[in-house]
Amino acid sequence: MLDWGSRRARADTADRVSLRAPSSSPVPERSERPGIALALGGGAARGWAHIGVLRALDEANINISMIAGTSIGALVGGCYLAGKLDELEEFARSLTRRRILGLLDLNFGGSGLFGGMKLTQRMQEHLSGLAFEDLPKPFVCVAAEIRTGHEIWISSGSLITAMRASYALPGVFEPVVCNGRVLIDGALVNPVPVTVCRAYEQPLVVAVNLHYDVFGRAAVIRHSADLPEKEGKTLDGDKAPLVVDKGPRRHDVRLGITGVMVEAFNIIQDRISRARMAGDPPDLSLQPKLGHIGLTEFYRAEEAIKIGYETTKSQLSELQRMLTVLA
Repeated sequence: MLDWGSRRARADTADRVSLRAPSSSPVPERSERPGIALALGGGAARGWAHIGVLRALDEANINISMIAGTSIGALVGGCYLAGKLDELEEFARSLTRRRILGLLDLNFGGSGLFGGMKLTQRMQEHLSGLAFEDLPKPFVCVAAEIRTGHEIWISSGSLITAMRASYALPGVFEPVVCNGRVLIDGALVNPVPVTVCRAYEQPLVVAVNLHYDVFGRAAVIRHSADLPEKEGKTLDGDKAPLVVDKGPRRHDVRLGITGVMVEAFNIIQDRISRARMAGDPPDLSLQPKLGHIGLTEFYRAEEAIKIGYETTKSQLSELQRMLTVLA
């Protein structure tokens, strides 16, 4: 088995750039007990479910050998490895609509609606000075470089800077400048970073996909721009009432500028994650049913955490079986 540093060196760098300094990161001690590599996906407010996933794994005494996180998956994964999951969960459960508004610092003149500095200040209270090198297990934050489209793997340096870059949703939060690169949300390129865990040659990769039930099977719908109940022609040329799809049977909701950007980003994440996970599937995929929780509904943390916990508990027997095979 190769050590942590050599595993990373063998990763395919053709379309990915690492911001890791190879000589600065210590090689972790090899664990005698087999563990799992977690790929924690992006999903904004639905990402609180990752807390429940980690709680269930800890209760079952499942060893976690590494974590790769995208967007809020990077935030939760980093806090977990830094020993700050309790503080993050307390913060998440304390959020209300009013408190969320208080954390958003409007920045109309910048490259994002919100500067994100108030959130950064909250992270500084618990993570100030912490670096990847201080963590007990390998950890990778996935971001995207806006000027080149490169997938960026950050695995050394400031933990807070890396997590901010990974969740810098375009148009919502300002990009993060890191070593000359302008970085944005990693979900644009790798929403569920299974490939990162594979590059580190992890034998058992578990993915947490937060978008599985949002769009169903992503059906293609033949639609018409005409008015309903207009007479049309079938494919055989016979006249027949033209069937017009009226969309989902629910009340129209004005999304607003931010809502439109977030929902469009949600579609992008869903399509990319389907394609990438089909080409390089995890050994086990945890798929919490979170479609009813909006991407900006961060005040629903209690519900999301419970769903993540219960979803993981239901898969523990299969996970234990896989670990037994590796032992």
